[in-house]
Amino acid sequence: MGESRQELLQWINSLLQLNLTKVEQCGTGAALCQVYDSIFGDVPMSRVKFNVNSEYAYIQNFKILQNTFTKHQIDKSIPIEALVKCKMQDNLDFLQWTKRFWDQYFPGGDYDAAARRKGGALPATMSGASRASAGSAAARRPGGATPTGGPRVAARAPAASSAATQALQQEVATLKEAVGGLERERDFYFHKLRDIEVLVQSAVEEDPELEKQEDGLIKAIQAILYSTEEGFEIPEADAEAADDQETF
Repeated sequence: MGESRQELLQWINSLLQLNLTKVEQCGTGAALCQVYDSIFGDVPMSRVKFNVNSEYAYIQNFKILQNTFTKHQIDKSIPIEALVKCKMQDNLDFLQWTKRFWDQYFPGGDYDAAARRKGGALPATMSGASRASAGSAAARRPGGATPTGGPRVAARAPAASSAATQALQQEVATLKEAVGGLERERDFYFHKLRDIEVLVQSAVEEDPELEKQEDGLIKAIQAILYSTEEGFEIPEADAEAADDQETF
């Protein structure tokens, strides 16, 4: 289960030196851009607009975020149209995902959020030698080294996914085998019923009086051959083909 709204607000305000009071305020896209800048350090923060109040401006911020996702090959769709409506649940869901991503990929060190919002460069602790020490800390986390070149999230899937894939492939193979058996059984009984139908047709052609006997064997066999389950309808093409073949 993800963090609560209050926990997320405390985290993002502390990280970015902001004073957000509602999760919905993330719908402007500005704070989210800076969260990812704290990870990668290359979001063009000078182009991110914080003091805006129109959906058009929000979308421009999210376009910057989308470019960051593309650049770093983050395999996650951003529901921009939903987020810019500034509804609580949509923004809460995306912020919870962002927090999990940040927990995994934040390289450590100091992040001067106020300076970055003014277009400032990364502090020394976020570049050079300090990033090397951050990489050592990240190496101790599950999942390996710090994604300094951008995390290829799709390629970093847990080993468990491989086992799950194999299990699904085995299940698919089993289902295909079961379907093949059912199809062979269907064809077997279809051919037997077709043979019976041909015999009935031949008998009626030799003695048309057989079909007029309402309580006779021929009528009983025909009733079984052409009966259907309730709710079942013969496809139109099949029905026309059956009418063409029927001789009695």
